[in-house]
Amino acid sequence: MGDAVTEVMSDVRREEFLPDDQKALADLDGPLPIGWGQTSSQPRTVEAMLRLLDVVTGMRVLDVGAGSGWTTALLARLVGPAGEVVGVEVVPELRERAARTLERLGVAQARVELAGETLGWPEGAPYDRILVSAQARSLPTPLVDQLAPGGVLVVPVRGKMTRVVRDADGEARASEHGSYRFVPLIGW
Repeated sequence: MGDAVTEVMSDVRREEFLPDDQKALADLDGPLPIGWGQTSSQPRTVEAMLRLLDVVTGMRVLDVGAGSGWTTALLARLVGPAGEVVGVEVVPELRERAARTLERLGVAQARVELAGETLGWPEGAPYDRILVSAQARSLPTPLVDQLAPGGVLVVPVRGKMTRVVRDADGEARASEHGSYRFVPLIGW
């Protein structure tokens, strides 16, 4: 038996979240197009991000740039039935497809909302963990503000995977964890 991240990466099949013309490539360790200029991230990258995020059962998690809903479903498995995952997506068609897929797969503790004018989903804050699957030009402070004390944010910033931990006093400490490429985080 492996660790929780290895298990969910094995159990939650990427192909379930891909457009029909990409399903045969689901096991490829690379980004795949899902439409509207967006991609399903490289599995090795998703695994690295999930490890940095350090999600445990019962947490409340925000998934920014939910895309196909694959990362939302992975996070939902990690938080378990006692947890909650809110995905946000800027492309209405992708949000609708992700929501349908999550419903079809019976992922009850997760939902995907259409991104609003404020980055993230502030009405559901604070979150124990926030995952961002799009690259920011600078640290997205509205997301740091949506973290609970002790919360963790994982976001690519200027090509560097950045892990932000918010301490009990609300101060945020950031560390970098390798170079990655992502689609841009709109407005950031």
